[in-house]
Amino acid sequence: MPSDVTIDPESDRWNYRPAHPLALNPLFSWPPSPMAILNWYRGAWLQITAVSTCMALALLIWWLILPPLAAMASFAPGWMAWVWLANMVPHVIVASTLHWWLYFHKGQGMRTKFEKRDLARNNGIFTFNNQVWDNIWWSLGSAVTVATVYQWLIFWAMANGYVLTVTFAENPVWCVVWMAFIPMWSGVHFYWVHRLEHQPALYKRVHAVHHRNVNTGPWSGISNHWFENMLYFTTYFIHLIIPSHPLHLTFHAMFQQISPVMSHSGFERVIVNETQAARAGDFFHQLHHRYFECNYGTSEIPFDKWFGTFHDGSAAATERTRKFKKQMYTR
Repeated sequence: MPSDVTIDPESDRWNYRPAHPLALNPLFSWPPSPMAILNWYRGAWLQITAVSTCMALALLIWWLILPPLAAMASFAPGWMAWVWLANMVPHVIVASTLHWWLYFHKGQGMRTKFEKRDLARNNGIFTFNNQVWDNIWWSLGSAVTVATVYQWLIFWAMANGYVLTVTFAENPVWCVVWMAFIPMWSGVHFYWVHRLEHQPALYKRVHAVHHRNVNTGPWSGISNHWFENMLYFTTYFIHLIIPSHPLHLTFHAMFQQISPVMSHSGFERVIVNETQAARAGDFFHQLHHRYFECNYGTSEIPFDKWFGTFHDGSAAATERTRKFKKQMYTR
């Protein structure tokens, strides 16, 4: 169902868009508003969202799949295969389930779908001439492989005492605080890596693989070139510096791999039996896929607002972004 916003011409460019300008994390607003901050984080952690889903998956993986850290002290096929499965299986389940409900079964029709178009088929820009198969290949073949290799190295370093680790029993406050800050660190890292990838040389040779997806779907989330994934997943290396529990790395892994599946789903919310079951797509990032040179980061940390590349979903912001893009490519 299209948005009911008719005054702003930007609404005509979408099948659906949020009724109000995009909000950014109120933690960085002045004067501070404790209630707004509380509502922001309560909405992220206490509803079915990318953050809460990734936390639930991390707990299940740590308790049911991953072997004890001591078993990771030497590189061995057994535990290494379990880490690979812990990355592969959740990605396949979440992306396939969302794709089936939203695009194959069309369980909610076009309700809360941003773009008017369906995913691309018979399009030579994509590997295998098909957007979904292209995205599956780059997600599972490239992204999951790079993410797994990095995790092998960090788990091995933790197991051998080469980096400081903590336990929830001995450091409960730090463990909870660091867990809460991981999405924020992810946003910091993503913004700067993403800006780097939009430099013309890297964009043309590397990041363009991801930006084939102007109209995104669940499998588009981490459908990236090998080199982009090598940069993107360096976010995990913070655990070589900051004292962490293996569960921190597991949550971080899920957040980097599964939250993009949800944020790229192309639908703002998942609706089941007329109930809004979960928050899914991220219009902030959808605008980036439509207009390219805006919203490089996330709404968690307002780098784009600070550096003048924030698109709030309005027609005025679209015109401003187009001018910026034209200046950028005519220098």
